[in-house]
Amino acid sequence: SILVTILQTFTIILSFRFIFFIALKRTIHLLSACLCIQLADIYGNVFCVRLGRHKTVFVSGWKMVKEAIVTQAETFVDRPYSPMVTRIYSGNSAGLFFSNGKVWRRQRRFAMATIRTFALANSSMEQNICSESLHLQEAMEKEEGQPFDPVPLLNNAVANIICMIVFRRRFDYNDQYFQNMLKKLTDVAYLEGSIWALLYDAFPALMKHLPGPHNDIFTSSRSLEAFIRTEIERHKLDLDPSNPRDYIDCFLLEEKVVKAALHDVGFEEENLALCCLDLFLAGSETTSKTLQWGLIYLIKSPNIQEKVQAEIDGVIGQVRQPTMVDKANLPYTDAVIHEIQRMGNIVPLNGLRMAAKDSKLGSYIIPKGTTVMPNLTSVLFDKNEWENPHTFYPEHFLDTEGKFVKREAFLPFSAGKRACLGEGLARMELFLFFVSLLQKFHFSTVEGVELSTEGITGATRTPCPFKVFAKPR
Repeated sequence: SILVTILQTFTIILSFRFIFFIALKRTIHLLSACLCIQLADIYGNVFCVRLGRHKTVFVSGWKMVKEAIVTQAETFVDRPYSPMVTRIYSGNSAGLFFSNGKVWRRQRRFAMATIRTFALANSSMEQNICSESLHLQEAMEKEEGQPFDPVPLLNNAVANIICMIVFRRRFDYNDQYFQNMLKKLTDVAYLEGSIWALLYDAFPALMKHLPGPHNDIFTSSRSLEAFIRTEIERHKLDLDPSNPRDYIDCFLLEEKVVKAALHDVGFEEENLALCCLDLFLAGSETTSKTLQWGLIYLIKSPNIQEKVQAEIDGVIGQVRQPTMVDKANLPYTDAVIHEIQRMGNIVPLNGLRMAAKDSKLGSYIIPKGTTVMPNLTSVLFDKNEWENPHTFYPEHFLDTEGKFVKREAFLPFSAGKRACLGEGLARMELFLFFVSLLQKFHFSTVEGVELSTEGITGATRTPCPFKVFAKPR
């Protein structure tokens, strides 16, 4: 019948479209690493790709990315509409990362102020990180010289720092409640950058009725929200207005103030759970991945590992724990950490932006409402900014006298109004965890095994599975 023929034709077309978008998503993964740079070499640093029903303008190279996210920050600060994000965030204020306008501005200011209070304004967080590093060292010592997967241990340690800021408590590494949360976080971070997220945004009306891994994004997100809501309820029981302990306490107290003033800037419990979720996704996934890449690059470059350890031994020794004061006296170590961040390229793409008005990038007119994707990979590997862009070369961050130098094109935390709000905390964690581990252990891998520097790309760039030996020094 005609109806059957129409349905068969529709099925064939749909199948081709699915194949096309599967191929397209794989292409986007490549875009984030090298193909996007190649396309920029051919078409220039501003070019357009159709993703599903929408055109996306990719912006590449340090100068053009800076133009978009710093010089024209106000024009390209908002996030575009995403069906997947809208479903995850239940269509409300959309947490810290996907909100726009006055809600985003108020929530970002509040989060930054709270992180400053509990992480950067005094030495307590530095002490917490040093304390957590001891738990991490102890866990590695229990491996007794056998090869092990370092990822779970690094995830545990880094996540506990965020737990201290958000919940004012840490979890034991064997706590199944905690481990379940970490697994869900990893799942969400991967799936948000997977083919399924693109397919859902391209065909939301269809995808919400189909089985597939995209459904795990929503189930994992709901599980994480439930975990956080349990903590919120626990906080309500002993909330002391005169002595807020953490992010949740501060948010609950601010909620009362805002309600009394009848202001709608995202201070409601539903959004509190989503903001906490965003803090965990951004604050634990990225820092842990950087430490993972650090182990890989130092194992692949044992001479650099030994040089870092020699500098640490000369300044701190192997007994005293490091402090942030030591950083100024460890320029080579600092340079190595920065080069790990550059080569690790943890967030290859900077998150979609949307033009708030008709604007111009280079010689191109960008109409209002256009989706724009800044390509951070192209900045971190810009051949015009880095002497050896594709080589692990700590000297990128050292002058001729061996002193540490900042590089303008170093953007692992992005820049402008949407720059990582926890950058200061992340820098502290990376330095203290990194130094404390290299104080105590020499890292290597199974003989004959060549560790890969190719990453698995989701929302973040993850190392391929690997194992290490942690030999006490």
